[in-house]
Formats: sequence, structure tokens, C-alpha cells
Amino acid sequence: MSDANEPTGAAGAVGPDTGAAGAGAAGAGSAEDPAASAPGRRVRVVLVDDHRMFRTGVQAEIGQTERTGVEVVGEAADVDQAVTVITATRPEVVLLDVHLPGGGGVEVLRRCSPLMADPEQPVRFLALSVSDAAEDVIGVIRGGARGYVTKTITGTDLVDSVFRVQDGDAVFSPRLAGFVLDAFASTDAPPVDEDLDRLTQREREVLRLIARGYAYKEIAKQLFISVKTVESHVSAVLRKLQLSNRHELTRWATARRLV
Repeated sequence: MSDANEPTGAAGAVGPDTGAAGAGAAGAGSAEDPAASAPGRRVRVVLVDDHRMFRTGVQAEIGQTERTGVEVVGEAADVDQAVTVITATRPEVVLLDVHLPGGGGVEVLRRCSPLMADPEQPVRFLALSVSDAAEDVIGVIRGGARGYVTKTITGTDLVDSVFRVQDGDAVFSPRLAGFVLDAFASTDAPPVDEDLDRLTQREREVLRLIARGYAYKEIAKQLFISVKTVESHVSAVLRKLQLSNRHELTRWATARRLV
């Protein structure tokens, strides 16, 4: 498994509470015990995150079914595993990280689109990520996710968010809701950045990490690819965007708030 040697990750699922907001906001009347969010109800969930310790923390925090109503029926650490597990288990809700080996959360959404469209038993996705970048939020929402919360959410609010997404509501952490409103309510902004759209999902991941100052070796380790593959992706990005070096690339990414 791709996360077998992963040295980092959260030991627990959550941090300080930031709440959640949006249509069907999480956090209203929150209690210390996640069980207070959904007494008597049940929801089947798959956890998708490339950090095994974080998945373990989420499982410990919300996965005690008799107490929370959440039954974790599967886990996955990369795109291929996620598609396989989701297809096999058909959960009501998938907790999906944005940055995954194999193409990211957007690729999982693309490959699971028939399951999301199933009128009888739809699989719904809630992004759960450390990232609060506007591009990440907009990308997964365009891909079909029903909401996006950050990993600082409390266990109680996360349970509540899962049940609300199961019901078809949209759930967002407060600051992130503004990104979505701006992206979908604005009539004068183009729906797609044509330059950015030329890049593959993997090229976008490499672009973002380069712009954040990561060395090629660090990018290779984080994305589970070779340094030579990173170099190839950088060359492709520079060519497609008609840029000359990583400094120009960083300025380009910063101007589009991709960093």
C-alpha cells in the first residue's frame, strides 16, 4: 500500500473546532460526544486518505457505530484503491482527501461519477482535507462532491456533516463556503481557466508544490513518483504555459491563488 512507509499524519482525527457552514451547516447545537449528532441513525462510510495514521484517528473518533451511527466499511490510500473499495462497498458517504497518489480526489470523483448518479443508491462525497486553497475546494465541488471541510473540524461536527451529506445537503467549513459562492455565483468570471485546464491533474499537483518551494526530491516523495518523473512534469508544465523557469511558474501560480 502506498502509505505503508508514511512517517507523518495526524494521530487523531481532528483539531480545534472551526465548525462548518453552508446549506445544511454542521455544528448547530454541537455537543462533546459525536453520538449526539445522529441518535438512532446509521450511515456507511469509506475513508480515503493517504495517511494511515489519519485514517486510524478518524476511525477512532467517529467510527464507533453504536455511539456515533457511523460504520466505516472501507479505507483507501490512493486513487485506484479508492475506486475499488467504493465500488465494492457502495457506501452512502465517502470522506475524501484532495491530494492522493494516482491523480487526486478529483480523479476519484471522475471515476466514481456513475455511482454518484445512481438514483437508487447514490454515493455522496464529502472532502476532508488539510488544504483550504480555493482551487482545491472548487475542483472537488465541480467534480461532484457535496461539501468540503478541513481537518480542524471536531468529531461531533464531522459526524453531523456526514449525516447531512447523506441527506443530500451541502456542507462547508465557513471560510470555504465563500470560495464556492464566488465561483458559481459570479457571472462575469470565466468558469474555467483555459491555461490551467491544459494541465493534467498530476501536472497541477506538481505545479502547486513547485510554487510552494518544494525541491524535486521532496515532490517525488510526497507524490510517490521518481525525481525524473517530476522533472518531466515540470518540463510539460513550462511548455504548456509558455514559461521559462520555476520562478516564472511560481509567479504564475501565485497570481491565480494556487499556492
